[in-house]
Amino acid sequence: MATSAAPAAEVPHLIAAELVTEVCSIYVLRPGDILELAATEGLRPEAVGRTRLRVGEGIVGLVAATGQPLNLPDAQNHPRFAYRPETGEEKYASMLAVPVRRAGRTLGVLAVQNRAPRRYDQDEVEVLETVAMLLAEKLATVAPGDSAEAGVAGTVARRFTGSVIVPGIAIGPVVRHDLAAAPRRMLADDPEQELLRFAAAVDTMQRGLDELIADRLPDGEGPREVLAAYRLVAADAGWLRRIEDAIRGGLSAEAAVHRVGGELRDRMRRIVDPYLRERLADIEDMIGRLLRALDGEAPSAPVPAGAILLARRIGPAELLDWQARGIAALVIEDGSAAGHAAIVARALDLPTLGGARGVLEAAENGEEGLLDADEELFVLRPAPELCAAYQRELAARRERHAHWTLLRHRPATTADGSRVSLMLNVGLPLELPQLDATGADGIGLFRTEIAMLARGALSDVAEQQQVYARVLDAAAGRPVLFRTLDLGGDKLLPGSAPPAEENPAMGWRSLRVALDRPAVLRRQARALLLAANGRELSIMFPMVATVAEFQTARAVVLAEAARIRPAPAHLRIGTMLEVPALLWELDALLRHAAFVSVGTNDLLQFVFAADRSTPALARRYDVLAPAMLALLARLAARAAAAGVPLSVCGEAAGRPLEAMTLAGLGITTLSMAAGALPAVKAALAALDLPEFRSVLATLRRSADDTASLREPIGAWAREHGLPV
Repeated sequence: MATSAAPAAEVPHLIAAELVTEVCSIYVLRPGDILELAATEGLRPEAVGRTRLRVGEGIVGLVAATGQPLNLPDAQNHPRFAYRPETGEEKYASMLAVPVRRAGRTLGVLAVQNRAPRRYDQDEVEVLETVAMLLAEKLATVAPGDSAEAGVAGTVARRFTGSVIVPGIAIGPVVRHDLAAAPRRMLADDPEQELLRFAAAVDTMQRGLDELIADRLPDGEGPREVLAAYRLVAADAGWLRRIEDAIRGGLSAEAAVHRVGGELRDRMRRIVDPYLRERLADIEDMIGRLLRALDGEAPSAPVPAGAILLARRIGPAELLDWQARGIAALVIEDGSAAGHAAIVARALDLPTLGGARGVLEAAENGEEGLLDADEELFVLRPAPELCAAYQRELAARRERHAHWTLLRHRPATTADGSRVSLMLNVGLPLELPQLDATGADGIGLFRTEIAMLARGALSDVAEQQQVYARVLDAAAGRPVLFRTLDLGGDKLLPGSAPPAEENPAMGWRSLRVALDRPAVLRRQARALLLAANGRELSIMFPMVATVAEFQTARAVVLAEAARIRPAPAHLRIGTMLEVPALLWELDALLRHAAFVSVGTNDLLQFVFAADRSTPALARRYDVLAPAMLALLARLAARAAAAGVPLSVCGEAAGRPLEAMTLAGLGITTLSMAAGALPAVKAALAALDLPEFRSVLATLRRSADDTASLREPIGAWAREHGLPV
């Protein structure tokens, strides 16, 4: 049966004929954990698109929640049966329902039904499971919640995947960010006059950037480090002089800007390093600003309300311009989380997807777009049904956010009164207002390298001291854990040419760089100690692989501490735990480290030998896998016995289901992005922690052949009304 090649509307008909069943139905998982009837043979056609069940509701919902098939001779007498009158299924007795899963993720449910009460034999079960496997591959190639084929949805939707830069959902018309058109006039009639025009345009560009830095930043603050570094590039005499030379050679000012800009683009495209390649967006941004200044700053065309900007690359200043014009989201073809635009997008809390190759060529201005950055997805020309599903999700999110606002100033506690400490992961001073805005208990991870990557150079001691002092001032006595520089690998070490590495994630990076360049670590330690100015100071090292490495780095900090006055009221030196080798030196580590913070992002990829940047491995391995839960439970127990504070600062801490599981394992200090904290606080507030710990222990004991406990934990949470 060639189901993988059949049009989606024909799949239920083919399956029903093959298995000699009277009904075959495909339910597809929609946003918000909703299962929607997407196609059927035997049920009423008008039920397609109308019949919906929550995950965990009814027999179909139960199969989706558990990931296990159900073979029922009398489905309507099953305690979980949920009758939907529009389907006309009351005349069918028996049901076989199997989950449609791919890479451990449920995408839907495939069900067959018959009038006669009977239990389907094992051959029939295996056939349906095989079809479900083939169907999963088909569903994985279309947008979640969309039909399995454009013909069913009645749309010519295009689906693009990428990497999340800023989470969020947006629906609206797309606006293309195109490069400037070729100049209309190539040659200069009067080179001297063209030079004057160019000088005036440069002045206009610089003044515009000054206005951006001073006036257009969110809540009076903003990524000043990024824009100040960008302004220095804009004022660089080298590239401006080359434009002037081209004008003297007879080109018009516009043609000269185009020529030099093109040369810079060509040079930047040949650079392998991803961080340096990100600067190409800055160059194109400046070229565009210069050309607009030469053109007399013609007024920009209005942007439709709720527009989604599609760009090949975009610079930080230009993004602020577009945001002021009213865009609601951003999709970038060439963009990473380390880029200047990404830093600005995070400051603006603008839903952003990076690495969505080919989107610009596929789109026309004004076409409808749907961005689900949470799921790393952009859909161009989505089906109305898909838009409606996401509109419902947006409405639900608005309701949740209104509820979360009420929790902002309440301490993070579970329903039984257990205290959980929720902290923030930040990397720039501009993010510090989020401490008070979210009611966070402190900063569980301050990424000290972000400001340096943004400005493109290592800061000296005085500059670092100023940044760190601002952080401690804003914390106002709340704990702050400063992570030393996490450079190298895919983060360019300013002033150094990184060695060629086939696997940068496991290469010369983080603490390994610091130990090979001890002067860099000494300067940073000195800046942190001076910034503390007698206050409590907590420092932790990234990518520690052995206790010997930790002790060597610790000795550098202690040597600097012996020279600095006033000394910190209390100096705590701890470590990130990302490399599994430390687990075999845990006793020694816990004797020497003042605290341990788990970086789940790196730890997960090292435990499963799975590069998290490889698209084919996305979602294959889960932090809620039995192996990871066993590792974290053991670590929590050993740390508690040794009296060493333990926290988690990886991305898992910022997702409600994972956060409650971590708390269930005994890890009750969690650090996350500011946008994630309200949802985690709300989920924990509804959680009876002692009851959940008992449930979690039972699930772990029975998980011998389970790839992940995500679905049973999620099913329990939903049954108990937890907002996960």
